Amino acid sequence: MNKAVEQDGPGGIASDLLQNTVNVDEYLAQNRYSVDEENAHIELVANPDPAEFAKLVRVCPAGLYRQDADGNLSFDYAGCLECGSCRIVCGDTIIAKWSNPGPTMGVEYRYG
Repeated sequence: MNKAVEQDGPGGIASDLLQNTVNVDEYLAQNRYSVDEENAHIELVANPDPAEFAKLVRVCPAGLYRQDADGNLSFDYAGCLECGSCRIVCGDTIIAKWSNPGPTMGVEYRYG
């Protein structure tokens, strides 16, 4: 156990934090998304490499990249958290365009 937690003891701040769990999905559901239907801020290349796409399936916290049981790939930029993980992991190998959404568009965080 962490020494700071041991020293804090029962009823302390660290003890309270350990007893309260955070459901990230509940917090993310509170965010507001304004999707620019006419101007996608993320675009993929035609026929993306399946190995590169698989990386995005694993790292995207919003789950925007998906592969079904038949191996079909799908992507939807709506709900993007604008973290840039896809851009960092794959660079320009399959990301043809990545830019911040226009003014008043994109995600508005309610927590954090």
